[in-house]
Amino acid sequence: MRPTGHHRGRATRFDVIVVGAGAAGAALAARLAEDPDRTVLVLESGPVPGLPPSFAPELLDARLVPGAQPGHPAVQPFPARLTAGRPYTVVRGRVLGGSTTVNGGYFVRARREDFDRWAAAGGGPVWSYDRMLPFLRVLETDLDHGAGPLHGDRGPVRLRRTDLRHPATAAFGAAARRLGFPAEPDKNAQDEPGFGPVPSNAVDGVRVNTGLAYLSRMSGRPNLFVEGDSTVLSVVVERGRATGVVVERHGRRTTVRGGEVVLCAGALRSPQLLQLSGIGPRAALARLGIPVIRDLPAVGARFGDHPQLVLEWAPRRPLPEPVGSWLGGALHLPASDGDHPAGDLEILQSLVPMAGLTGGRVSIPGAPLAFLVSVQTPRPTGRLRVGSAGATEPPSLAHGYLSTAEDRRRLREVVRVCAELTATADFAEVGSGLAEPGPRVLADDRLLDTWIHGHLGTCHHTCGTVPLGPAVDAYGRVHGMAGLRVADASILPTAPLRGPAATAVLIGEVVADAMRRG
Repeated sequence: MRPTGHHRGRATRFDVIVVGAGAAGAALAARLAEDPDRTVLVLESGPVPGLPPSFAPELLDARLVPGAQPGHPAVQPFPARLTAGRPYTVVRGRVLGGSTTVNGGYFVRARREDFDRWAAAGGGPVWSYDRMLPFLRVLETDLDHGAGPLHGDRGPVRLRRTDLRHPATAAFGAAARRLGFPAEPDKNAQDEPGFGPVPSNAVDGVRVNTGLAYLSRMSGRPNLFVEGDSTVLSVVVERGRATGVVVERHGRRTTVRGGEVVLCAGALRSPQLLQLSGIGPRAALARLGIPVIRDLPAVGARFGDHPQLVLEWAPRRPLPEPVGSWLGGALHLPASDGDHPAGDLEILQSLVPMAGLTGGRVSIPGAPLAFLVSVQTPRPTGRLRVGSAGATEPPSLAHGYLSTAEDRRRLREVVRVCAELTATADFAEVGSGLAEPGPRVLADDRLLDTWIHGHLGTCHHTCGTVPLGPAVDAYGRVHGMAGLRVADASILPTAPLRGPAATAVLIGEVVADAMRRG
């Protein structure tokens, strides 16, 4: 891997141009470059550090979450409205490795139910769990389970599950058992959902992003070029075929030519780039004065994400700092309506105070710890809107959370389960229950709905802006456009029942395999 940096205003042709070096883009580019006869250019809008010492320490420390730190230079903000009255800022990584460099290191596979849903929505048999399992195995080195029918031991992504011995985590597990929730020791299997450790791409306290996992091991390949600080403005389309991209680097624009273009810019930027290139809903493009090349109404029309709340509790005594990760255990359970037996409610434990996560510190004496609770029901209620014909203005997002009675009921349910867990005798050994909401609010649906709206956040798990079926085929090829693919979480028709990081890497592997096979 080496930076290009040598366009100097003239077109340079590559076999494949990959836009974005994040979860999917890094995996796809590395796999394509394994073919020595294929030249691959990766264009990343953020910086491209080299070996691990070149990364800022907080980007490697798995006890921190840089994406939670307001204004962090490795993060790009996007304006959003979670509800009509709840403005918010959604963030994405803008650095080698993309959001895998700044997120929490949660690397949990999608569920069989997710793959069935995606296959039915347009992915076809290719997207069945059984067809995807070999790719899930080949992308990982599972340090806990090793090679076997479910896991791999030779892949670029090294995985280890979080340690359950921390006093707060042990209390969480005991409380879950007391309330009758089963143990789920391997959340990357397809077992009954319950309490267990979190599979993570953090090993020995180091968050290994996909840039390091996939691209750094390709260092020295003469056919792989990775260029940072390179913002792609649009795709060049000639006679119905993508032939390159327009790139801005250090204030200078140039056109780079390629035999094929793959957008891996993420579920927010990939649909924006398509629309800026004239590929998207005709009416929206016309409003912006963008000539329509391909009318694809599904591009940016809707998306799914997971609403989230932070529930804090005060430790009874000083607790040790976490050693390997900010994450403790996780509990997954199905909502009481029974629509998703694979478990659509999540209670995720933080062993670092929220003030520490937002401030870049592992320990803050006397600060409360937290649970992150979310509803992961796959409902594509969001809408993405491109506001101008300029690529530098981020799209606006309307998540459409709390729009139905069921949305509100599920959030109330997961909050109440978390409160019940912290009220057990087992958890009382370390903490005194939730700081808020209090008993009066918890007992009243109307009051709890108001509290939830005032504290509502999101998991930053946007999916579905360029969905399988109406926008792309099973291998990310954009309908009606030769030489153009999308390979990132944009193509998932709905968000998975778990966080999408592992699935985004899977998409890079699957699309690269299809391209290599021709």
